[in-house]
Formats: sequence, structure tokens, C-alpha cells
Amino acid sequence: MSSNSLSINFSSDWIPPFQLDVITLTSCKLGPKFPSWLKSQRKFSFLNIPGSGISDSIPEWFWNLSSRVMHVNLSSNHIYGSLPDLSTTKFADSLGPGIDLSKNKLEGLLPVFSVNVTSINLSENRFSGSISSLCTITGGKLRFLDASHNQLSGKLPDCMMQWTTLEVLNLENNHLFGKIPSSIGSFHRHESLGLQYNSFSGEIPWSLGNCSALQYLDLNYNSFSGKIPTWIGERLSSLSFLLLRSNNFSGDIPLQLCWLTNITLLDLSNNNLSGNIPSCIQNLTALVQKESSAHDHSFTESIIDGCFDYIGSYADKASVMWKGMERDYENGNLETLKIIDLSSNKLTGKIPVQISALLELVQLNLSRNQLAGWIPSNIGQMRQLESLDLSWNQLSGQLPWSLSQLYFLGVLNLSYNNFSGRIPLGTQIQTFNASSFVGNPALCGLPLTSTCPMDEKSESKPKSRDIAEFWKWFKPGMELGAAIGFVGVLAMKLDHPWKHVCFLLFNKMRVRLSNLKDCLYLLAVAVGLLVREHVSRLGRKLKLFEPSVPS
Repeated sequence: MSSNSLSINFSSDWIPPFQLDVITLTSCKLGPKFPSWLKSQRKFSFLNIPGSGISDSIPEWFWNLSSRVMHVNLSSNHIYGSLPDLSTTKFADSLGPGIDLSKNKLEGLLPVFSVNVTSINLSENRFSGSISSLCTITGGKLRFLDASHNQLSGKLPDCMMQWTTLEVLNLENNHLFGKIPSSIGSFHRHESLGLQYNSFSGEIPWSLGNCSALQYLDLNYNSFSGKIPTWIGERLSSLSFLLLRSNNFSGDIPLQLCWLTNITLLDLSNNNLSGNIPSCIQNLTALVQKESSAHDHSFTESIIDGCFDYIGSYADKASVMWKGMERDYENGNLETLKIIDLSSNKLTGKIPVQISALLELVQLNLSRNQLAGWIPSNIGQMRQLESLDLSWNQLSGQLPWSLSQLYFLGVLNLSYNNFSGRIPLGTQIQTFNASSFVGNPALCGLPLTSTCPMDEKSESKPKSRDIAEFWKWFKPGMELGAAIGFVGVLAMKLDHPWKHVCFLLFNKMRVRLSNLKDCLYLLAVAVGLLVREHVSRLGRKLKLFEPSVPS
């Protein structure tokens, strides 16, 4: 009756007239007390009652109900108290039980588990103390271990070589410290490792390179130091998520990281990295192609002689700095966030033009470095960009016009650089706040209040003095041009001797005119000669038509 809102209330002394093999009542209301009618069920193999409103401790009788149990899920309730030694219960007699007690209020030390346990989820509780009790799991069947979001402390025990089948280890958000033991490299089938939000230190152990199936590696917010190992790119070719934010890594970004062709989320921010951004960054082909890179880690266990299959899935989770805010994403949503974040380091040199080849990149953050040079002119071809942060660098030059082609851009920060010239015009660019461009004194145009020099000339109203000056030179210039053309034409029409005079005037006007006075003088001479010539001709013609007067 799972995934309903049924309220299943039975009398506390009710004894069911049946023995169940499979009990699945997800989201049904069974609480607030722990359901006492379960006490009579001694043959079940699968119990699934998450989100059932239980606000109670787990009674002792529960752990000795069935020796056939394969999986128990009591997650997402309000169960409190501590857990007993589970290695001595009937649960320990099962071939491979899986236990999910996540998202409750359990506290105390971690219990001792059965040697044959296959999956353990104790996340989001209040467990404290060491995790050394997990070393009792020696059956070689453990595939999934999640003890994240607790109050666990101490060092990691060097007993992980017996967990050769482990695929997922999540110890996120605890108080663990010290170096990572070399036995962590025994996880040959390991796909996901989450150690973020702890206080681990030292270098990443070389033995982790043996985990060639690793797809998700999150070491954010620790105190790891040294150089980023080159073997990450050489031996962990299946990596899709590499998160090393907020550690003490130093040195150059190794070129071998360009070999991670499946990487979709690369976060190296807030470290002490130096040197240039590798120009081979275009080899991160998963950021060029549209294919999804989601990896769900599923666990299938046959129950009741193969008549029932339980499939439990685990989704990778990551804390991502998205559009200036830190947010938690799970796989499914995480797969759509194709991100490179190299911010808050000491990187130098230019932004490689090859970065524009990452056509499916959604977020690029190179802020708070010492990058120089200009923004690649073809950055506009990265049409999927939703967030671009290049602030607090030493970048210069004009902003490429192709920025206006980033139509999905929701966050843009180019502040505190040395950019100059006009901000490219585009419906998207002008919608950003002026704070996106502040700290670039030579930058002008909307949305900044400072106008560009050429705009000031075109927008300012002409003064009366300017108008007078304009007409002072414009009119004589027009008259001179007309005179030159007029004299040139007449020179072709008139007969000797005036033809030579006009040619002489035309040449003088064309070659030797240097100021307005000469122009006006020659213009007056030419007009005078022409008028005289025409008057003379007119006089001669009139004389021919005069009637004869008798003497």
C-alpha cells in the first residue's frame, strides 16, 4: 500500500492472523508509536516503512524478529535513541541484509554490524564518535556505506582493504580528520567517494588511482595540500565530477586533467593554484557534447527465492556554487550543470581561446585570479552559458561584440578589470545591473551612467557660436566648389583668348588655393571676366539687329 496517504491504525494488542513475507507501506501513517503489530511478524524478508510518521525509539524485540530479513528501511521518520550491537541479532544470520535508517534522530556510537551486511545508510542522524566499529564488516559483500551528515569524529581506520566490493562511500559533513589511509585504494569497483566538509589533510593518496571505475570524487572543504596529482587525469578516466573546492592545493593545473573526457563538473576554486589555464581544455569533450553523464548507483537484491526484487538506488549529491549561491544538487539535476570553476586562485596568463570550444558549458567562473589579456572574441559561440564571472582580474581590451549572443546568460560579472570602450549593445547585455561592469574606468555605455565620447558629440546640442563657425566655412566652400566646376566647364566652351584665361584660373584654383581669401578673389575675377565677355557678345549681337537710320 505504498505511496498513499492511508492511516493504518490497529489496536496495540492486535495480532495479525497471517505471516507476511514482504511489507511495504511507504508514506502510510503508522505512527507516532512504533507499530506493535510487527512483533508477531517473524518471517518477513523485506520491511519498507519510510516516511510513516513514527516518533518513537526502536524496541529491542524488533531486532530479533526474523532471520530471513534482507532489507529494512525505516528512513525519513523521527526515530530517536541508540542502536544495539547488530552483530548479535537475528539480522546477523541473514545472508546479506541492507539497512536504511537515514533521516531520523538516532544518536550515540555507530553499532557493530553483521559481517555480511551489503548496504548501510545512517545519514542525517546524530551519531558521534569513531567509525572504527565498521571494521567488523569483513564478509566482502559491502557495496554501499553512507554515514554522512552526522557528528562522527576521529581518523579513518586503515581497514578498508576488506571492502573490495564497495561502490559508494559517503562520509560527508562530519568531524573526521587526518590523512586518508592508503587502503582506500582497495575499492576496485568504487564509483563514488564523498569526503567533503571534514578536516582531512595531507596529499591525496596515490593508491586512490587504483579506483579506475571512480565517477564521482568530492573532496570539497577540507585541508588537503600539495599539487593536484597528475594520475587523476591519467588513471581516473571515468570521472564525471571532480570537486576540490576550498583546500590548500598549490602548483599548476596539471595538463593531464584535459584527459578527463567525461568530466562535466570541474571545481578547483578557492585554492592556491598558479600558472596558466591549460590550452588543452577543449579536450573536455563532455562539455562540448549534449549527451547526459548521469550515474545512478543501483543495488539489486533478490528476495524470497527470486520472486521479489528490491532495487535501491543512490544519487550522487554535490554542493555547487551556482550563480553566486551555494546550492545542493542531486544526480538528475546535477547532470544538467556543466560547470568549470577555477575562481579564487592565483592563475596568470590569458584566457585560452580554446575555452570557447566548450559549447555545452553552462557556467564559467574564473574570477579572483590574476588573468590578463582580453576575452576571446568568439566567446559568443558558447550559447548555453547561463553564468559568466570574470571579475577581479587584470583583463583588458574591448568587450567582444559576441557577448551579446549569449541569450541564456542570467549572471554576468566583469567588474574590477581594465576593460575599455563601449559595452556591446544587445537586449541581454543591457538588462544587467551596472555592478556587473563597475571597476572598469575606461568602459562606457549602458547600463553604466558614463557615456562614450562619440555619444557625447552626437547627443550634445550645437551652440550658436558653433553654428556661426559652421556657416562661415560651409557657404564659401560650397561657392568655391561651384565656381571651380563652373569655370572648368566654361573653359571647355569658350574660344580663344578667354579659354586660356579660364584654364589658367582653373589650374590656379585647383592647385594653389590655400585659403578662403584666395578662393573668393579668384572667384570674383572669374565672374567678372565671364560677365564682361557675355556683355560684349550681347552688345555685338544687338548692334547687328539695329535698323539703319537714313542720313
